[in-house]
Order: sequence, then structure tokens, then C-alpha cells
Amino acid sequence: MDETFLNELNKSQQEAVLFNDGPSLVIAGAGSGKTRVLTYKIAYLLSQGIPAESILSLTFTNKAAKEMKERIAQMVGWQTSRRLWMGTFHSTFSRILRAESDILGFTSQFTIYDSSDSKSLIKVIVKELGLDDKIYKANAIQNRISFAKNNLITAQSYRANNNLLETDRQSKIPQVAEIYTIYARRCKAANAMDFDDLLLFTNILFRDHPEILAKYKDFFQFVLVDEYQDTNFAQYLIVKRLVEDHHRLCVVGDDAQSIYSFRGANIDNILSFKTTYPECRIFKLEQNYRSTQNIVNAANSLIEKNKGQIQKKVFSQNAEGEIIKVYSVYSDYDEGFTVANAIGEIHAQSAYSEFAILYRTNSQSRVLEEALRKRNIPYRIYGGLSFYQRKEIKDVLSYFRLVINPYDEEALKRVINVPARGIGTTTIDKLMDCAHTQDVSAWDVLSNILKYNLNVNSGTASKLSKFRDIISPFISLLSELNAYELGTAIVKASGILTEALMDNTPENLSRKDNIEELLKAIHEFCEMRAEEDGSTVYLADFLSEVSLLTDQDKTDEDDNNRVTLMTVHASKGLEFKHVFIVGMEEELFPSARSLSSERDLEEERRLFYVAITRAKETCHISYAKSRFRNGKNNFCNPSRFIKDIDPKYLNLPQQDFQSISNRDTEFKSSFFERKSSSFQQTSMPKVTPNSFQSQKPLRKITSSPDAMGQTKEINGLHEGALIEHAIFGQGTVISLSGEGSDARAIVSFDSVGQKNLLLKYAKLNIIE
Repeated sequence: MDETFLNELNKSQQEAVLFNDGPSLVIAGAGSGKTRVLTYKIAYLLSQGIPAESILSLTFTNKAAKEMKERIAQMVGWQTSRRLWMGTFHSTFSRILRAESDILGFTSQFTIYDSSDSKSLIKVIVKELGLDDKIYKANAIQNRISFAKNNLITAQSYRANNNLLETDRQSKIPQVAEIYTIYARRCKAANAMDFDDLLLFTNILFRDHPEILAKYKDFFQFVLVDEYQDTNFAQYLIVKRLVEDHHRLCVVGDDAQSIYSFRGANIDNILSFKTTYPECRIFKLEQNYRSTQNIVNAANSLIEKNKGQIQKKVFSQNAEGEIIKVYSVYSDYDEGFTVANAIGEIHAQSAYSEFAILYRTNSQSRVLEEALRKRNIPYRIYGGLSFYQRKEIKDVLSYFRLVINPYDEEALKRVINVPARGIGTTTIDKLMDCAHTQDVSAWDVLSNILKYNLNVNSGTASKLSKFRDIISPFISLLSELNAYELGTAIVKASGILTEALMDNTPENLSRKDNIEELLKAIHEFCEMRAEEDGSTVYLADFLSEVSLLTDQDKTDEDDNNRVTLMTVHASKGLEFKHVFIVGMEEELFPSARSLSSERDLEEERRLFYVAITRAKETCHISYAKSRFRNGKNNFCNPSRFIKDIDPKYLNLPQQDFQSISNRDTEFKSSFFERKSSSFQQTSMPKVTPNSFQSQKPLRKITSSPDAMGQTKEINGLHEGALIEHAIFGQGTVISLSGEGSDARAIVSFDSVGQKNLLLKYAKLNIIE
């Protein structure tokens, strides 16, 4: 194969691609072309005669795997690239588990429970145990079980771990171990695994069956891992086991972008790679092709404050660019309008799709959305409700799941009365109780109601039998009809589409369109697979693909010319010309939870680093002096992370630094000392109605005489006065009218325009 493609790489990238004689760690700075390195490395291995099927490439999103496979196909041809083992950890190891399922006591058609399935099952167990669901919250229990599985702690091991049991007791949820035990047993009985099980059972498979591990160690001659800084212990151990004989491992990542510890990611996996593989070679990709020099330098000056890191010096040869503009605003409301106004000004040179607003928490989006709407700026919330999370789609998919795996209790409970067929909660509870009492599946009971003596009347038994008769015929057709043919038949028989067609309400039309779009997706999936390798695609294949979709795989094909709003976590891997990072305040960013731990604080700093490095041309940072939280306005301190950035890369707020002309270190230090002393209050000061008297004499900007030629004044407030509002910020009084409790002021605010305020409620202070 022609290897001239290597000339498209810079020197550092070439060195990383060409080394394949042992373990290697590629530290890829933001925007340095890590995907290109992985892609070209695989193409190079293929050019050296390595069989495609012996190369295992692990990613964290299906989107990343698809993009890499498409690039490789362009270089080596589709017939070769399609044989690669390339995909997410979960999709790859679910493939192995299906092949070896009988060893673990599952069938190859096991169901994969998503998060909502897991929570539903946990809620049922909590209810059965008579526990308070306000204490044993499904989210918290699910996270606890997920933590255990990611650390390879089975239910049996959990029960024997005194430290975990004591933690649960102190957290006042002492029965987590029992819930976990029942949860694991129910999943096994339902022939189901959740996402965490895919990694847990792969580790168990390799640990307890050395002959199976040996088979895959021999099979995979090269293992490559993308985003290695995001791996958890279970993923780390699987990879380590697969390469323990030959050490032909290449991991790519950036410790400076490790931001997912809440999902179980362990930064130590990448920081200690040299210790795990002492003979490894380390390659550093330090040229940033994405951002301007000022943005890169600002990000460098920030991240160098972290102690736990692999040293590198990212640089850019792009234009020098603008320094980062920092906005000091009066409130979160003012922040929204300040950002919206700035976007409106820049929009003349850039499409809306080239803007992103990044925030630490989802709750910050509301005021931003309001400001954008009032400016008529189109926007989208990234990571909104996924197509596959819509109710009617989940209902249809649950029918598919039940046909493929009749023992899937969560799917059965979801659709047994969808559309409504008179089978209520009481009947479903009786069905489940009967199944659990007699240690059989709910499907077994449905298949022989009389045998298991289900305690329902004849009318209810008839309804249950009719539901069973909807599902049963399709089970025998699983390997006879392709996914589209069978899926269409199931949708028609279920009655879901018929119900959606009953009337033309907007809700039903939307449901109908979504169901039809799902069938279209199945049809396209069948056609694509047929075009790729001529194979027939069955319903189980499609469902397996859908169940492994991740948040990053969501797309929005509608009007794309919109400003994107998202959390910083969701922005990783994306880039925009113009980035606004809002809410840079202490206890928000960094979050209050991180302040007691240096390790957590460093992750927050890495999160800010990720936010800055999303920007290609301009980066804007804003912080509010007050923010409405916990039912009241609170004074805020600017984030310590702004102080971490070298001030020569910042355009700091003029209103805060009118007496300072240069931006040296001493200047920056005095700024934060002053800010810290100025914002020690925990809530907004009270402003009583009509208390406008300032300690400074009133300065008139303009004046509007009344009919007698006198300048209007109410309780010391003059037309033309400069005032400050707790939410809207600074403004100028344009006119005054009315008297007493009806007195009003029209104020032109710098950020939000004119407001007509009733003075007895307005929170105004004269500032000059």
C-alpha cells in the first residue's frame, strides 16, 4: 500500500504513527490532531500486512468510531476497513459477551438495559422491600451500584465489604447491598445486562476462564485506545489483560482533559501509564491547529497550575488573535443579556452556528434562553431529549425487546398496557408477584395463567392472553424476516401507530412522524448493511446498535444555524469560532463540592481548560456580582480560575480597573484581593422602596424640564441620574412620572435596554 499519506503528518504525529514495537502513550494536546494519528496509525499497520480483524480500536462514542472507520475506508478501501474491530468499549465487549454468553449463564440474545430500565427495576425492588423511595432514590442507588460494578465489585463482594456497608450506614441507606443483590438476580433472570455489566462480565469472563482470555489475546495483535484519560478501572483492566503477553498497545489522550471522574474515569490510568508499562515510549502532540495563539497561551497559563499532570507545552502557529474578554456583570440576568448582545454584535461576521455558550450546570440555561429569545437569536440546547428517548420510540423499542427476549420484564411492564388495553397497575403487580414467588419469569406466567394460578378474574386473564398472543407469533419470525419487515409488522400489531392516527392533534401527528421515522431508520440500517457486506439484518442487530448509542451520538438535522447552549462537560470534542463561558464564580465554577479536595479542584481547572480550548477565534468569560440561588440574590466572588490565567491574555472589565492601565501580575493580584474583600456578603443588601439617597452628590447626565420648566425629581432621584439596579446593572434615568405609590421611572440600562419601573418596588441606588 502507498505510504505517502504519512507525509500529511507533522514530525511528532509521524513518530507516534511509526512506532509499533511496544506500548506507547500519545499525549495529544487540545486541537492537535489525535484522531488523525489514530486513523493513520491503523492505516499504517494495515500497510505493514497486519490483518484488519486482528486490530482492536476502542473509542468512547459510536460517532468517533464511525468517523475513524470512514477515514480509514477512504485510505485502504471499505472491504478492508469493515473487518476492523472498532467501536466503543461497550459495543465491542457486548459482541464478545454474546459470543461467549453461555459460559456466563446468559443467552446470546440478552437484553441491554439502559439507564431508565435500571432505574425502573430499582424502584420496583425498593417498593417490594418496603423502603422509603425518598431515602432510597433510584438515581442514588443506581449510581452506587454503577460505582461498584466499575470497580469490579459484584453484589456478593459488596455484601462482604465492611467499608462499603459502613459508608451506606453513614449515608442512611444501609440496604443498598440487599437491593444490589436482588437487582443482579433479577437482571440474570431476565437475561439482561446493564451498561456496567458489559464491562463487569467481560472482566469476569477473562478472569475466570483463562482459555477464553488466551483466545482473544492471540486474536488481537494490536490494541489502540482513544481518550485513555477517560477510562475507568474496569476498562483499564480489560485492556491490560488483552495485551499482557505482547504489550502492543497504543493509548491516546490528554490528562489535561480528564473531566469525567463522576462517571468513574480515573486520571491515574494515564498518569501512571509509564509505571504500568516501564518500557513504553511517550509521544507528545503539542501543536494546536484549532485555536489562535492567545487562546492557546491563556489555556497553557491556566493548566500549568495543576500539579498532577504530564508536562507539555502546547503551541499554535495560527494568527495571534484577540485576547480573552472578561465581562463583569451585575447579575445572572444581566449576564444573559450581555452575552446575547455580544453575540448580536459579532453575528455580522459569523453564522449563529459558530457560537457556543458553555455553563457549569444545566440550571444556568434558563436566563440565557430568555435573553436569546428576546433578541430573536435562534438557539438549541445540546443534549436535549434524544430521538430514542421519546416515549413513543421507547415504547416501540420495548415491543422489539420483548419479541427478541420474552424474559425482559422491564420491557414487558412498559408495553403490556400500551396502548391502553385495560391491564392496570394492580394486575401487573399480581403478575410480577406470582412470577417472583414461583421463581419463574412473567412471560412463563403469561404463557400458562392457569398452571401458575394467577389471581385474576376471567376478564383480566383474557386481556393478558390477548397481549401474549400479540407477541408470541413474532418470536418464531426473528430469523425469518429482516429487521424492517419484522419491525413494521410488530408496530402494526401493537396498535401504537393506530392510536397515533386516531386524530390530527399536534401531539399525535408528532408521535406518528416519530414512529415512521424509526421504521425509516430501520430500513436504512438494513440497506446500509446489505450494501456493506450483503448480509441480512435482523431485528436483534438493529436493537443492539440502538441500545449502545451515547449522548455524543445525538444529532440535530433541523435548522443548524443556531447558537449552541451546553454544559462544559458536553462540549468536549467540539469546537466553535466563538465561545462564551458564563458563570465563572466561586462555588459555581469551581463547584462548591470541589473546594475541599485538591484532586477535585484540579479536575475543575481541567474542565475550564476544556472550555477555553473549544474556541477557535474568540473566547469570552463572564462572571456575575450577584446570582439568584436558593430563593435569593447572593453576592458572588469571581472564580479563582480567572486569576490562574496570565493577565496579559485577558481583557479585564474596565469598570473594575479604571485606575489601572497595564495588566501585570501585581495588577491582577490587587484585582482579586479587592474582589474578595468586596463580595463577602452571602445575600443581596436590602433596598427599601424610595430610598434613593446616595452618599455621593447626584450627577445629572441629561434633564427633562416639566411643564413649568423645572427638572423632574422624585424623592431625591433626578432625571439623568446614573443608577444601579441589583439585576439589570447600570443605567440612566430617562424620565420620571407619577407620584407616591404610582411613581415610575423609565431607565435605559446598558445591557437590557429601557425598563419602565415602579419606584416603590424598584431596587435602585444612585451611583453618582
